[in-house]
Amino acid sequence: MSKRVAAKHKIDRRLGVNLWGRAKSPITDRNYAPGQHGSNKRKPTDYGIQLLAKQKLKGYYGNLTEKQFRGVYQKASQMKGDTSQNIIGLLERRLDAVVYRMKFAITVFAARQLINHGHVMVNGKIVNISSYTVKEGDIVEIKAKSRKNIVILEAVQSPERTAPFYVDVDAAALKGTFVTTPKLEDVPYPVVIEPNIVIEFYSR
Repeated sequence: MSKRVAAKHKIDRRLGVNLWGRAKSPITDRNYAPGQHGSNKRKPTDYGIQLLAKQKLKGYYGNLTEKQFRGVYQKASQMKGDTSQNIIGLLERRLDAVVYRMKFAITVFAARQLINHGHVMVNGKIVNISSYTVKEGDIVEIKAKSRKNIVILEAVQSPERTAPFYVDVDAAALKGTFVTTPKLEDVPYPVVIEPNIVIEFYSR
């Protein structure tokens, strides 16, 4: 097992949920925290509930650093409208999230790796920054030289997920359009995500 896979499994076990809804998640068989003996379950405090909500959302998008995630919150809080919806919109517009939603990668971690290695193009130009903000109408595609990559082809053909309505994907061409910024209720999270509690965490 690679360190990357092991890390994802450890996140699932630490949070106590199958965060990405994957069949191989160990949480199904080992519903306890990582470590020799796991940890005793206690009634969570308000802080604990807020921290868990933040860790789930931060972890879901490839385990962002605290600096990156706080930056998303700060930007969302400065935008007009509902801060909770703004947070989700900003996260779903990250290029690694869009590549994942279009099913060009099996996980967000794999999507980030594809981008960092220069396999992904936005509007005809290679973009190797995972946090790049995709705009509505942008065309995201796998560059021509990478379209026979077995990892990408397996991801596209995987029955685990379907692409949501806010991305229009041509799987055969490995190309898609980011149609619209989704709201919280539009995003196919396999677990309950609570950005309102994340806001409470940062507003303490």
